[in-house]
Amino acid sequence: MLDLMEHPRTPRPAAFFDLDKTIIARSSTLAFSRPFYAGGLINRRTVLRSAYAQFVYLLGGADHDQMERMREYLSAMCTGWDVRTVREIVADTLHHIVDPIVYDEAVTLIEQHHAEGRDVVIVSSSGSEVVEPIGELLGADRVIATRMVVADGKYTGAIEDYVYGPHKATAITTLAAAEGYDLQASYGYSDSITDEPMLAAVGHPFAVNPDKALRRLAVSRGWPVLDFSEPVALAERTRRFHRVRRPAFAVSAAGAVLAAGALLYAARRRVRPAED
Repeated sequence: MLDLMEHPRTPRPAAFFDLDKTIIARSSTLAFSRPFYAGGLINRRTVLRSAYAQFVYLLGGADHDQMERMREYLSAMCTGWDVRTVREIVADTLHHIVDPIVYDEAVTLIEQHHAEGRDVVIVSSSGSEVVEPIGELLGADRVIATRMVVADGKYTGAIEDYVYGPHKATAITTLAAAEGYDLQASYGYSDSITDEPMLAAVGHPFAVNPDKALRRLAVSRGWPVLDFSEPVALAERTRRFHRVRRPAFAVSAAGAVLAAGALLYAARRRVRPAED
């Protein structure tokens, strides 16, 4: 039997990102409502309901009750969908849907973490069929997402693994044990108070475009707050990067924010005890 203690893995930090309103400006699942309609999965009434849900979500975020209602709505909506059809629609429309809604600052942060040797993990309550292709598009190393129960190639409407709230903290703790991540040296980013357990599980939590409750909590705990601006299409970002031709040793604006925020948080941790 192999003795794992003979070959201990050196702990290393990672960066854990929520997806919706942290990396992208909208709900990833609801963003695909029109392609799903065009593909015959939903009707026009459902498209309108999804648009309204998206509006409410953008206006004020989503608390626990709203997230539960959204979970029930999405579960009912996708019951009976053919999994292969969903994957094909997402693949065919991914760039058209996702490119325009990605925050430039978030992509730069992902690049910064990679440059500093950290794995990037997207942790989302949205479905894996949507999140995994987005993660690949953004260059994430791992994706943790909600998984639906599938029978005979179709969704049953039941949820196998709902990656939400405290389940996000459990998921990243499990992944950290498997991959050798040092959570106290790791970074976490989210916009929602429902992700407080995930943010509290890492040593460097950041509130990104936070809802009111998370903003209050971040201020009380000394967590840095990042306010991302309007998203920039990935294609435009690539053109701009090549036009500017930044030197390899240049420090990005997001990297400066990251470093300053981490120093500020460390200083606050030294002068006041962390809350339980």
